[in-house]
Amino acid sequence: MPDLKKIRNIGIMAHIDAGKTTTSERILYYTGKIHKIGEIDDGAATMDWMAQEQERGITIQSAATTTYWNDFQINLIDTPGHVDFTAEVERSLRVLDGAVAVLCAVGGVQPQTETVWHQADNYNVPRICFVNKMDRLGADFFAVLDDVKNKFSCETFPLQIPIGASNTFEGIIDLLRMQEIRFDAATDGEKLIYSEIAPERLDEAKMWREKMIDVLSAENDEIAELFLSEEEIPVEMLLAEIRKGTIERRFVPFLCGASRRNIGVQPLLDAITEFLPAPDEVAAAKAISCKKGDAVEVHYDDKTPCGLIFKIQYDKEMGILSYVRMYSGKIRAGEQVFNPGKKKKDRVNRILRMHANKSEAMDVIETGDIGVFIGLKFAQTGDTLCSEGNPILLENMSFPQPVISVAIESETLSDREKLNETLEILSKEDPTFTVREDSETGQVLISGMGELHIDVLTTRIKDEFKLPCRIGSPHVTYRESVSQEATHTERFEKVIGGKENVAELSIRILPQNQGDGNIFVNNADCRNVSEEVLTAIKNGIENSFAGGIKYGYPCTDIRVELTSVKFDEDTATPFAFEACAVAAFDAACEKAIPTVLEPIMNVDITCPKEFVGEAVSLVTMRGGMVLSMESKPTTELVHTRAPMVKMFGFSTSLRSVTQGRASFSMEFSHFELKPGGL
Repeated sequence: MPDLKKIRNIGIMAHIDAGKTTTSERILYYTGKIHKIGEIDDGAATMDWMAQEQERGITIQSAATTTYWNDFQINLIDTPGHVDFTAEVERSLRVLDGAVAVLCAVGGVQPQTETVWHQADNYNVPRICFVNKMDRLGADFFAVLDDVKNKFSCETFPLQIPIGASNTFEGIIDLLRMQEIRFDAATDGEKLIYSEIAPERLDEAKMWREKMIDVLSAENDEIAELFLSEEEIPVEMLLAEIRKGTIERRFVPFLCGASRRNIGVQPLLDAITEFLPAPDEVAAAKAISCKKGDAVEVHYDDKTPCGLIFKIQYDKEMGILSYVRMYSGKIRAGEQVFNPGKKKKDRVNRILRMHANKSEAMDVIETGDIGVFIGLKFAQTGDTLCSEGNPILLENMSFPQPVISVAIESETLSDREKLNETLEILSKEDPTFTVREDSETGQVLISGMGELHIDVLTTRIKDEFKLPCRIGSPHVTYRESVSQEATHTERFEKVIGGKENVAELSIRILPQNQGDGNIFVNNADCRNVSEEVLTAIKNGIENSFAGGIKYGYPCTDIRVELTSVKFDEDTATPFAFEACAVAAFDAACEKAIPTVLEPIMNVDITCPKEFVGEAVSLVTMRGGMVLSMESKPTTELVHTRAPMVKMFGFSTSLRSVTQGRASFSMEFSHFELKPGGL
């Protein structure tokens, strides 16, 4: 087994434009992984390797790399900041042991910061914060501390304070060792210059150090005694207690710097190795035993292999790349693995360690590590890989529902099959990208998280897969539901191939609370009913959920209860009962008064104070409402909510009324009854 104490699986998360990829580039440079710093503005960032990422200057896909710092192996994932690619963040956080939250020193906690912070909370990921862009006009390290403390109700714990701010920012004060650190510009920040704290800054540094020790002494009596007796507290003792508190998520350590100016990155690397947990220091992964159906835990010292596929990526030369986090045991290249979700065996032809879009071969992947498998035929995001003798399913990831759709068709009939294959690859890669065929028009509809998401995917189809296609205008993906309870008994009779097929069943249908989703429950007496027939009934109902009621939109928040089944061995067939279940669902929904639900979006607008009135008017004209407003040093953050159908073209209108100085982010909130229906 590898030395787990020396492994760190970490991710970098933040709001768009806070400097995640810039920080990642500096980490790779100072750890010797790259020999020239790539700038996002030049389209040369190593971690933003996709053509579209370089053109747009944003991160679209999470990129994985492995690097080394002070004998520690750091598996680093740089995640997107744009809300349309939230699935990339979600699946990365699922497999990480720790995270670095990059915050803008001017913007503080921004809308997407809140989203990724809560995602990290859901997976109990310990984190440290890096306050970036301290050289920007309006930068305020202490205001960001307060912002995080107030928004997330957590103990903020500065390990450093800045020397100056905006155009006077020149370095940091290390509160642990009580020294000033500056970064030599002539060596691209590689050379660190240490000095004693200047007398004019000493009182402030002492005050913040005392606050730091006060927090630590509340949990450690030894530190408290040394502090009260005014004795020197060993740095090792402080480091050990900070590490313990970070892993237990009692507080969040804060560091600061300016990645673009190469300030503060090496101390951040030290903090990653010193304070974020090793794979054996986090809670055991939770799973379900496929044999017994009960909950089990996967411990890092278990000998049986268990890994989670957290990302699928298509490569033109190698085919499907499956990113895997190993939770126990080891898997060798060439070995056979079992996929319990698909109930299929698969072979791992090769194992790679990735560096963005480059790679190196590995013979074996072991507990706590992250690698890429090549050759898996049945893999999908969220699948577990384990041994056939001990089949277990790791907890699945949940993803938001797509809310925007466009029609897509190939320019020639000969390309239709190729388009279908391409769409299948993309939907395997991205769980929030769905493909369906409209039963009435025969059009192929693709759905995603927003206009940018769809634009990126359709551009990939044209440029990356070299497939010319026609794209329709975007339209909203509605949902269908029911408004009251209803029961229905359905009988199906049909003679096929001279054999009589008969099925009869009764169902009860009723609406669920908003956001509860669809559920099928078997409340019937099924002692004499075969397992194949019960599976057929369940499949019929679940397929009906996807097919909709009146308009073909997917159903949501519906509960279906099977109340009785009439079963005759001579005439009963699974086909008959599946068809009967579909017909029963349609008839029961008609009785239960079907409704149409539309997606409502949370829209967060950041704009200069003088344009707040225009921005708010724009939202209210589109049927939206203002929820709250926050004042930042140079801007206002306006939280609003609006129907998705009214938000097309909002970006252009907002730029127009604010002279191009406002920005916004939009994410799905909930589905709501659409006034007047369709």
